[in-house]
Amino acid sequence: MIDIINTENSDRDFGDANNDEVLESYEKKPLSIYIHIPFCVKKCAYCDFLSFPVGAACMSGYGVYREKYIEALCEELKSYSYLAETHKVRTIYIGGGTPSILEPDEITLVMTTVRKLFDVAEDAEISIEVNPGTLTSRKAAEYIANGINRMSIGLQSAQKNELEALGRIHNYDQFLAAFDMAREAGFRNINIDLMSDIPGQTMRSYLDTLDKVLRCKPEHISSYSLIVEDETPLAADENLLSQIPDEDVDRQMYDITNKLLGTGGYHRYEISNYAKAGCECRHNIVYWTLGEYIGIGIGAASFLYGRRYTNTSSLEDYIDGMARHRELMTFGDPVANSGKARDIIEHMRNVEEELDADRLMEEYMFLGLRMISGVSAEKFNDYFGHSIYDIYGPVIDKYKSTGHLEDDHGLIRLTKKGIDVSNTILADFLIE
Repeated sequence: MIDIINTENSDRDFGDANNDEVLESYEKKPLSIYIHIPFCVKKCAYCDFLSFPVGAACMSGYGVYREKYIEALCEELKSYSYLAETHKVRTIYIGGGTPSILEPDEITLVMTTVRKLFDVAEDAEISIEVNPGTLTSRKAAEYIANGINRMSIGLQSAQKNELEALGRIHNYDQFLAAFDMAREAGFRNINIDLMSDIPGQTMRSYLDTLDKVLRCKPEHISSYSLIVEDETPLAADENLLSQIPDEDVDRQMYDITNKLLGTGGYHRYEISNYAKAGCECRHNIVYWTLGEYIGIGIGAASFLYGRRYTNTSSLEDYIDGMARHRELMTFGDPVANSGKARDIIEHMRNVEEELDADRLMEEYMFLGLRMISGVSAEKFNDYFGHSIYDIYGPVIDKYKSTGHLEDDHGLIRLTKKGIDVSNTILADFLIE
């Protein structure tokens, strides 16, 4: 086991110096914030995300749940306000669920709270996920007014039968209307989510979807293969399962996506993500490069100071816990109650793990090799204090010799041949 991580610049001794003077000369660490909105109109047939359809029996009294949940989000944000002294927020991502199901004033409250508590960079990338069936012109305009400058629209497919198979609530015309609303509101950075391997999908229908998306000229396109997750309605539908394209067709779809999007002016910067120059999703790159981030809301994950933890998945526990935290810090002595308040926050975290150097290196390689640019040997050494070849030399040499990896002036990356079998290759980067 490797147990040394280079922390030369990670902690500073401020000594007896004036704290304000020191902080002025101290370059703050980058931080990203993910905010989870778990509500949706209807759960899609393939979805295993932590979300709650507003019409479900468990969501009786949805309006009250929603109001209390927004209050809880703002309270959890307050619990992280200490990070404003040491970190600058570079990206914010509002995901779900369906964030666009919220009213404009609710998004305003969340964004106002973030800006009040944190040091948000002027050029921060701030994204919101949108379902075409829930966006209005007023919502889009309010997003822009709140500094949200990137929208991710979940199209998945332009074909009626394929959208129905997925259980989506929108149709292609609604998507076009949503896209136009976003442009008219002022969005100049829009992502469109696409999916292959959909039941009933053919190469012809997929090409038609790609053609329609390219005509929209978004700045970013994400294209993923459908994954059938256990315990979802799709997994139990034998008829739909029998209509999923076979692996050969899926591979052809993958290859044609790369070819057509490349011709259309998009470069692939991650295995499943394409962007116009300068429009890569900065938030996702934080995940892929082991940057620090905090997750706000139920089920949201955080990675901070080498620790990874995940919030409770119980809506009731989260709302109740944050309400108790607010009472302690608002109506009592915040200093005297800080210990109890901290215990409440810790109780909200279902999973917590201190990542040792071996685990960090594995994740650094797993995630970094998904990036088309690959993993920098120099940055690996800076991060861990070890040469990448001292740790992974035999694995790298093995796949270089087979043409699956290449070392381009210190950038270790998958070749096209390697991308096709990436899961097998990445498994070899486990440290025994």
